[in-house]
Amino acid sequence: MRIDAHQHFWGFNTQRDAWITDDMAVLRRDFLPADLQPLLKTNGFDGCVAVQADQSEEETLFLLDHAARYEFISGVVGWVDLCAQDLEAWLEKWSDEGKLKGFRHILQAEEPAFMLEPHFLRGLNILGKSGYTYDILVYPHHLKAVEKILGLLDNQSFVIDHIGKPNIKSGQIKDWERDIRKVAQFPNVYCKVSGLVTEASLSDWKPEDIHPYLEVVLSAFGSERLMYGSDWPVCLLAASYKRQLEVVESFFSRLSAVEQNQIMGLNAVDFYQLV
Repeated sequence: MRIDAHQHFWGFNTQRDAWITDDMAVLRRDFLPADLQPLLKTNGFDGCVAVQADQSEEETLFLLDHAARYEFISGVVGWVDLCAQDLEAWLEKWSDEGKLKGFRHILQAEEPAFMLEPHFLRGLNILGKSGYTYDILVYPHHLKAVEKILGLLDNQSFVIDHIGKPNIKSGQIKDWERDIRKVAQFPNVYCKVSGLVTEASLSDWKPEDIHPYLEVVLSAFGSERLMYGSDWPVCLLAASYKRQLEVVESFFSRLSAVEQNQIMGLNAVDFYQLV
């Protein structure tokens, strides 16, 4: 089974989606399941995981509504306020939503210390007890805090989005590699091979720019804890769906069929408990 483990949907709204600036013109429109479905079919994917792009209850409802109407949306990573005192009640509200697999907060917009605040750690602990996964969206300078979290919460399933967003454009790798390898030592954390082309030089990147970073995560996590994600439609800032996919598939083509199948879908099925 092939699964695109990381993509987004939105009905474009200039106020809510202020992060989509004027120089991201290609993203300033609606991106909905009907747009993605033919891309998945053409490239041999059986399903996808829709990940939150806005931090609101409305966003979670929006994704779940689409997941109910489109079978190929295998799972949803929504948003919930992990610092809320009534978090258990919020999670109970979602308990009948079988396609809701986990949650995410835009941690890259927070200071690293935010992740270590007692209310946030309490929320992550509750998620683990409730059986939900957690997507970690951070920059390299957050990874030391991520390592501390992993040392405290061994009952929670985590996945690092976009391999920790290293600065591929500038070729910076040493500090990121050191810290991502430390993170990978914890068996309860996976890593998404996603969002790579947009961390490179948008207009003139080459696959060779990305390969050293893929070498690191393959060595650190192994094929059994990596999962592919397109980061569509954000990837369109730098590449078509097909072109960004080709970078990943070409790099991993030297692996066995079993290992490639793990990365391209089976690990996502296991991690998110996709049916």
